[in-house]
Amino acid sequence: MKRIGIMHGMERTFPDALIERINSKNEAGIQAELVKIDKCIQGEAVDYAVILDRISQDVPFYRAYLKNAALTGTAVLNNPFWLSADEKFFNNCLAMRLGIPVPKTCLLPSNQWPTDTSEASFRNLKMPLDWQGMFDYTGLPVYMKPHAGGGWKNVFQLDTQDGFFQSHQTTGQPVMLLQEEIKFDSYFRVYCIGQQDVRIMEYEPRNPHHLRYVHNKFNADKKLLDTILDYTYRLNEALGYDFNTVEFAVRDGIPYAIDFCNPAPDADVHSVGQENFDWVIESAANMCIRRAKAHRENGDNLTWGTFMKNATMGMATGNPVPKFGAPHEIQNA
Repeated sequence: MKRIGIMHGMERTFPDALIERINSKNEAGIQAELVKIDKCIQGEAVDYAVILDRISQDVPFYRAYLKNAALTGTAVLNNPFWLSADEKFFNNCLAMRLGIPVPKTCLLPSNQWPTDTSEASFRNLKMPLDWQGMFDYTGLPVYMKPHAGGGWKNVFQLDTQDGFFQSHQTTGQPVMLLQEEIKFDSYFRVYCIGQQDVRIMEYEPRNPHHLRYVHNKFNADKKLLDTILDYTYRLNEALGYDFNTVEFAVRDGIPYAIDFCNPAPDADVHSVGQENFDWVIESAANMCIRRAKAHRENGDNLTWGTFMKNATMGMATGNPVPKFGAPHEIQNA
């Protein structure tokens, strides 16, 4: 029996529906269930061929458990080693290497010294920082947000330099980003599952959470959708994500990748809507079953992005990422 485990936290509609859908397909020798952990012993394999991770970004114990599981042969979706390394500033730098437009962004050191550091820990910083040079690069208005994490936590929209300095004083220890505001004409959120199935959805990030997905208004032209599709594949294949969303803000016909580090993207039926929810459940179920069937006992069953693959082979990142696997499927919401 090849078991598919779903690891999740407070969310309910997605995990429950996914387990039900996988099991309803009656694939011989495959069963899905909620992951249950009673102990974690180093180097000891777990009883799952596949684990879909929806919570380790918030629970460090789960992240360490999943790394051990991956090392002993479980296909963990998404790759827990890459999730520990990834963050937004690197994402933007990689996107630029891939030829994908992103907002102009600067990295800011912590406003307050991290725990167990002092002024001497920052002697490599040239003080004062070249704030004017940064603002000349990004322009105004700007967003300031943490360089890692998500959920629109500690995000500031700022119109003036004075407003920035006042807000930056409140940010504490996190490393922050200073980012150009893209005043968009349209906005899209794109699911990419298994680096194969894609669903492009119109999205309004300024609306309340349950009203952000725009329904029955899809009228983007084919050229724009094709570009969004291409950029979505490039990013997910380079980063190695099995389950991710990419957000694009479209300004003057150009889609700018805004956020593409979403290893546990929102999939609750009450926010994404029934039609999108049904698509995600079906695509995720098919991906988990494919990975269970392809599972190799005691092997490396993780997905590694082309950035890491190229790095280990001494190849530069910068050319379009080659497509692979089964024919890609695009569906518009």
